[in-house]
Amino acid sequence: MIPARFGRALAELAPLSERFALAGHRLYLVGGAVRDLLVDAAIDGFDFDLTTDARPDQTKACLAGWADAVWNQGERFGTIGAKRRNAHGVPQVFEITTFRAETYVEDSRKPDVKFASSIETDLGRRDFTINAMALEITGITAGDQPALIDPFDGAADLAHGVLRTPRSPEISFDDDPLRMLRAARFAARFDLKPTTALVDAVVERGSRLDIVSAERLRDELDKVMVLDHPAAALWFCVDTGLADHFLPELPGLRLEHDPIHRHKDVLSHTIAVVENVRPPPPGREPAFDFRITRLAALFHDVGKPRTRGYQAGKGTTFHHHDIVGARMTRKRMEALRYPTADVDAVTELVAMHLRFHTYKMGWSDSAVRRYVRDAGPLLHELNVLTRCDCTTRDARKAAVLSTRMDDLEVRIAEMAAAEELASIRPELDGADVMSILGIPPGKEVGEALAFLLEIRLDDGLVGREVATDRLRRWYASRSD
Repeated sequence: MIPARFGRALAELAPLSERFALAGHRLYLVGGAVRDLLVDAAIDGFDFDLTTDARPDQTKACLAGWADAVWNQGERFGTIGAKRRNAHGVPQVFEITTFRAETYVEDSRKPDVKFASSIETDLGRRDFTINAMALEITGITAGDQPALIDPFDGAADLAHGVLRTPRSPEISFDDDPLRMLRAARFAARFDLKPTTALVDAVVERGSRLDIVSAERLRDELDKVMVLDHPAAALWFCVDTGLADHFLPELPGLRLEHDPIHRHKDVLSHTIAVVENVRPPPPGREPAFDFRITRLAALFHDVGKPRTRGYQAGKGTTFHHHDIVGARMTRKRMEALRYPTADVDAVTELVAMHLRFHTYKMGWSDSAVRRYVRDAGPLLHELNVLTRCDCTTRDARKAAVLSTRMDDLEVRIAEMAAAEELASIRPELDGADVMSILGIPPGKEVGEALAFLLEIRLDDGLVGREVATDRLRRWYASRSD
């Protein structure tokens, strides 16, 4: 039975499917939507991925007069795109692709496109059986139940928790090596067990991931990072050797013993921290950037292998692994072509992830202000990462850390209410400095503002009169 929310979407497709039927063509819904319907997953912001026996010119003819806009950038691959507003005025995107049976050049991701004559052939080229299903909507009318086309038993694989490819996994992964990383994601997302043949093919062909663009690898890694439970995907990448080809820092952690989390090696600890970062509840404040915090959790200890040492009486040490790890994080994220803003944010979180642990020695108000100032817009992400970094089985230690963080957050909130802590800046600006001291724009103005910022951090809000007096005395002392 098709869920009601999807039945409405099918009703909106009825006029289009009728056009294809009248022209003598068949039309099918394919892609993740069919799979998600079978597991009753939410389908938000639904876009339509369709396939047909119509050739691109015939598809454009069927869309003429129905779509608000049509584009043909993918026409050489058989894909015609379209956009149309639904009955509620919401724009929806459609991609309609002619049945394909392409093959790939061995060292390239550019397909030799060949059109096919059957839906079964088209489905056979897809990555996994759970994605190789279709719903035929040819000539469908409101209330109709579309027929499920499932030549490779994808529905049964979903039901029995199996991940496999429609064809041999060697052929499938040679066609598109990124499918090996997608296997990790789908296995984790739907709690599926990859077949032995699939795992063996990944182990044997992992090096083919080297021909995949950094941008595609990055996008797939991001999808793993926002899964409800990404641990199985990360372990799959490490255990099969796949991570060696796009994230070698991750398997590198397996070799290091962590003296703080004695029950885990650093890799186990890292994956546990990633799992600990949970999506913020809707509407709950303060919110934080879930994806960025998950990435910071993934990278937070990557500096440990390079900083491993030994100190008598303390055992294994990882001094300055936060700073070394931040440099390594920046290098890896840049190699994966992450946007500069993402690189800067994750690198900063890695660099600061140990800052909180000095709080056990007691922080002055000045230290709290500096912590907030240094974290800047990443304050909430940093606090979440710090909490999630505690994976110890020692309940007492976990409780102590949690209590310390609770206390710090209360102090931050109280000081923020009193001092506008979220936007720490000197109480006098550059124009004030030049007017009070009678100096022109230049280096001295910057030095004066730096002095005023130190007052703000050390003493909080002192008032303009006090700030002005201290500024004058500071400037006079420079002339003595």
